[in-house]
Amino acid sequence: MRLSAVAALAAAGVFVAGTAYAAAPSPLPLLRPPGAGEPARFAARCVRCGRCLEACPYQAIHAAPLNAGREASTPFLNARAQACRLCRDFPCAAACPTGALEMPAERKAAAMGVAVINEDTCLSFQGMRCEVCYRACPLIDEAIRIDYRPREGDAIHAVFAPQVIDEDCAGCGLCEQRCPVSDPAPAIVVVPTGADEAAYTARRNGEA
Repeated sequence: MRLSAVAALAAAGVFVAGTAYAAAPSPLPLLRPPGAGEPARFAARCVRCGRCLEACPYQAIHAAPLNAGREASTPFLNARAQACRLCRDFPCAAACPTGALEMPAERKAAAMGVAVINEDTCLSFQGMRCEVCYRACPLIDEAIRIDYRPREGDAIHAVFAPQVIDEDCAGCGLCEQRCPVSDPAPAIVVVPTGADEAAYTARRNGEA
């Protein structure tokens, strides 16, 4: 085969791959490590050095894959697989050399995102007493509380409904990791800071 033909095939392959990538749905917004704050500020300062990955004692921080586009190689967490433990000394932020991760003043100030409950799939809202997310929360009775309410049409049993207090939620994702519901998504998910809640949860729930 002539070199020109090889080059043509290679170019065609690049074109097809590029077209397929352009047609693929954009990846979900990434859950960043503690102290990342607003996406624009973080993007301007992160140099993809990987020091926060190395500093995390739980190996919860990973480099974003190539299909993340311009965010490839930046640090993120997959809360469902391994959530942030909200270390009190925040070694990830302490290791950051550029200030892309600012040292939070307290655990609730990690500002990674906010947990959102899907009442249609949450076991507690279906009349079962679960409380897994509540018990998993490192800020128990602050970020997640239990709302005890009468069960509609039932004079005997109550609903033990988890309730997220947005301003106190650090977005660590431990609730998401431990949630026993999995189809199509956990009944509680963390919406990353800066992401649109409705769009994010719809995509996580397979609705968009």
